Amino acid sequence: MKGKPKKDLLQGTLDLLILRILSSGALHGYGIARRIEVISEDVLKVQQGSLYPALHRLEDRALIRSKWEVQDGKRPMKVYTLSAAGRRALQDETETWESYANAINTILRKA
Repeated sequence: MKGKPKKDLLQGTLDLLILRILSSGALHGYGIARRIEVISEDVLKVQQGSLYPALHRLEDRALIRSKWEVQDGKRPMKVYTLSAAGRRALQDETETWESYANAINTILRKA
């Protein structure tokens, strides 16, 4: 898929992707966005205007936590981690996503 323009994320998938990325460990906002881009081989892009509202929404739902950290004398960065409730939500939302994706794939193959 190299050379193709990056696609914006489908509505409703960003929260799931953030939870999945944070399941591997704590990251700051830019790190989350970059991991999504790298893992998707630059097919998916995350705009700051979508990322930070999603992070706030997940934090308000107690699915992630944040804290300010200073590393090597650099400016403070807000670092996000997955909560226990977030791990449960990740499992539930992954199952739902897989069910939808299977249904869509079936329609695409059979219609």
